[in-house]
Amino acid sequence: MRFAIPVADGKLTLHFGHSKEFIFIDVEDGVFKKTQTLEPPPHEPGVLPKWMHDNNVNVIIAGGMGHKAKEFFLGYGIEVVVGAPQIAAEELVSGYLNKTLVSGPNACDH
Repeated sequence: MRFAIPVADGKLTLHFGHSKEFIFIDVEDGVFKKTQTLEPPPHEPGVLPKWMHDNNVNVIIAGGMGHKAKEFFLGYGIEVVVGAPQIAAEELVSGYLNKTLVSGPNACDH
């Protein structure tokens, strides 16, 4: 399972589509296997969903994401969790895996 989280200074950033870096975390049987930080391609509609799909992402954890963007990701079979708190990426993934991740309202209004 591969997670993608938009980050700034190692913590979730609320501006998904304009994030300058993403942390990708690979988890196998509940164990963190690999973590890498990647710079996304320039922001344009439809680019990030394809990039995430090409990088084998299964789950995105975000603070907020527009409705249309969510639909693009779902079209690639990528689960999207929005409303996550601005904490470290590893804590977010642990919370997701342990079913303790508390998400609030979608921080994006478009």
